[in-house]
Amino acid sequence: MVYSAFLQQEKGKAELKEELDALEIQLARMQNNIKQIAKKSAVISIDRAGDEQLVVVYADKKEDTLQLMLHDCESPYRGKWHSAIQAEFKGEDTLFIADIKGEKNKGYGSVLMKHLKEVARDENVQYITGDIVERDFDHVNRLKHFYGKHDFDVKIDHDEQCGVIVWNDG
Repeated sequence: MVYSAFLQQEKGKAELKEELDALEIQLARMQNNIKQIAKKSAVISIDRAGDEQLVVVYADKKEDTLQLMLHDCESPYRGKWHSAIQAEFKGEDTLFIADIKGEKNKGYGSVLMKHLKEVARDENVQYITGDIVERDFDHVNRLKHFYGKHDFDVKIDHDEQCGVIVWNDG
């Protein structure tokens, strides 16, 4: 019984050391990734994705467009993002999501959406809108769930294979 408890304690120490080593590697990568990303884009935040993975969120903003991008801290930055939201400013009160691209089911889209809402608030933009088009209908249920989870009003016309999403910060 005592030997078993000893083995459990040793296993716990080994797992903790492994976690700390992995975190140390992520932090070193994050530091290097931020240096590389900051040469071309504005670093917005360090965040955690769905699996608690550290990610760097950064942006390229032009007069009428905004691209929010995300890169994980488990791999070196080589000029390419892992996920991105491309949006356009439509008038003074609306930000239109043109596209969301990248790796699925890692929580990256949720991290980016949180930061897109922060940008909208910082810019005094009341609405974030977007279209669901025919090419989206192979994953329309996933889109409906995603936007619903982020407090968007989602309207889908299954017959016409189109839809509209609206987030109102009012």
